Formats: sequence, structure tokens, C-alpha cells
Amino acid sequence: MKFFKIFNKFAALSFLILPTVGYSQSVGGNSVINPNGTNSTATPTAVPFLLISPDSRSGGMGEAGVAVSPDANANFWNPSKLAFIEGDDAFAASYSPWLRSLVPDVSLSYLSYAHKIDDRNTFGASIRYFNLGTIVGTDYQQQFQGNYTPNEFSIDASFARKFGDSFSLGLTLRYINSNLTSSAFSSAYQAKPGSAIGADISLFYKKTTQQFGKDGVFAFGVNMSNIGTKLSYSTNGTKYFLPANLKIGIANTINLDETNQLTFALDLNKLLVPSGSQQDISVPSGIFSSFSDAPGGLKGELQKISISPGLEYWYNKLFALRAGYYYQNPNNGGLHYLTLGTGFKYDVFGFDFSYIAASQQNSPLANTLRFTVVVNFGANKK
Repeated sequence: MKFFKIFNKFAALSFLILPTVGYSQSVGGNSVINPNGTNSTATPTAVPFLLISPDSRSGGMGEAGVAVSPDANANFWNPSKLAFIEGDDAFAASYSPWLRSLVPDVSLSYLSYAHKIDDRNTFGASIRYFNLGTIVGTDYQQQFQGNYTPNEFSIDASFARKFGDSFSLGLTLRYINSNLTSSAFSSAYQAKPGSAIGADISLFYKKTTQQFGKDGVFAFGVNMSNIGTKLSYSTNGTKYFLPANLKIGIANTINLDETNQLTFALDLNKLLVPSGSQQDISVPSGIFSSFSDAPGGLKGELQKISISPGLEYWYNKLFALRAGYYYQNPNNGGLHYLTLGTGFKYDVFGFDFSYIAASQQNSPLANTLRFTVVVNFGANKK
């Protein structure tokens, strides 16, 4: 039986460890980088690409998006918000070159759509595609064995229903596919693409308020995502947890005057998977244990929460400036960076851009750009 090693710009990785939890790379000695940019201290899960923020608007606000005003990208952040979209149909397309400080050909693409069935009910759909670049396969004699492109994707369908004028609930079903192998290698190791089914449950609440004598809106949102079956890369191999996740967020918007609007948003995020390498317990047990199994007790549990404060300023609903900060504790992923963004509206079209100004030396996400186009058919024009 031939044995192979997989080489590419990521690093030299044995094929035997390639299709395991995540798709990681050794960088700078013993440091390990996962596809979503976290280091080896992050809680291990399969398909961590599901945690990457796909759109530029929230990407420019420190990855805060659970409670900000809804658009088609609510399919990712909080599907219950779809019940409050403007217009009858909304579409968004996002693209980001990813980990470009390490490799030249990894990217994340995202398409999202929402359709109002009636005044209370909205349907949403989206697809995420994570391209991991070209892999060059060689044997131990360094003989070329072919190229292939590992990739991962998810397909979502969502339903949101409005209850009154202020509250909504949402449900999402998700199919996930992770193909990190090539047919040239998989037969030798009985490896196969991994697949799983997941679900999201979400809620959204908003209330019109008076703040400092100005009109405003306060909003609150919760999204439990990726609750589903485990994923395996071989017929009888280890089954890994999906990145089950809890997002809780608030957003407070103040209309300073007829042309100026300011929003402050704050998201808290926590993985609902067991700490360490416990893969042999059930999904419900893993969710419950994720609240009490961190080393260090309560302090360790608090360190597992990431924080995302963000600001958004709109001028005349035509031009936006955004800024935010994303923070993970060094003992649980270690990401922390400043984000900047801008947006423009023309007729029913919106164009958003964001930039990660990483504060960490040699950060894998440094100088990351995201691009998004949003279209709201039937929305009020400005």
C-alpha cells in the first residue's frame, strides 16, 4: 500500500491527519491555525468554517450582527430577523479572500436570499462555500500524484414568523458537506467526505424608544446554531461535533436628526461543544457539558465567551462608516482584532466593504477584506 503526504502552501501535513477536526496548519513552530483563524487553544470541532462571518456589514462591526437591522444576511446571523426585512425580496452575495497572509488561494463565498410570503412569514435560503485552495499530492519519493482542491459547503433553508410588531422566531435546517480528500488518496485510507445535518433556533425582539429626546430602536437577538449530527471522515472512524454555537446580541439605534443615524451593537458568542477532545458523548450531553467543563471552573467558562462590540454610522441612509473589535481569550482561540468598514446605497442596491486590522503579530487574518452586494426588491428607495 502506498502512503502519501499532502503538500501545499499551508504546510506539510500527513494525509492521515488531514481529515480530522478542522483543517489546520502549523505556523511559526508549534502554533496551529484553524480555518477560521483561531489557534490550537480553540475548542476543537469539525467544519469550523461555519463560524466565519461571511458578510462585510457585520464584518466591519467587530463581527456583531445578531440584533442589527435585518437584511438578507440574517440567514447567517439570526434567521428570525428575516420576518422584519424591508421589501418583498432580498438578496446578498459576499466574497472574502481568506488567510491571505498564509496562502494565496483560500476563499469564502456566500449567497443569501429572503422572500416575504406575507406580512408575518418569510422564507430564507443561503449557501456557503469554503475553498481551501489547490493541494499538490506526492508520495514519499516526492513523485507527483496529482492536484486536488479540498472544499466545504453548507446549504440552508430558513423560516421566520413575526408575532406582533416587535417579536419573531426563526428555524433553520442545514446540510453540511466537508470534502478534504481526493479520490486518488481516499481509497487507500477508507476516507470519505464528511456530511451532517444541523439546525438553528433563533429569536428577535425590537422596540421603538425615545433616547435623549431622539427617536431610536432597541433590539435583542439570540441564535443557537449548528445543533445537529456529528460528522465523520471514514465509515467507522471518529465522529466529531459540529461547531454548535450560541450568539446573544443587542443593538441600539439613535436617529440623531433627519440625516444622521448611529447604532451600537454588542454580541457575545459561546461554543456549545465540550472542552478538550471529548468526542464520544452525545450531542445533548456535549451542549450541557459545555457550560461546566472548562479548566478553571467559572473563570474558564467566562474565558470561552468571545466579545464583539461594534458601531455603525449612516448619513442620509446613503453612506455608512463602521468600526468594531473582536476579542477571544488567549486560552480559547486567541483572536483579537480591530475591524473597519464602509457601505453605500444606490436605489435598491447596497455595497459593503470591510477590513481586518489585526493587532496580533503575524495574525493569519491580518489585512483580510470582505466584499458584499445587497439588493432589496420592493424596499423603500432613498
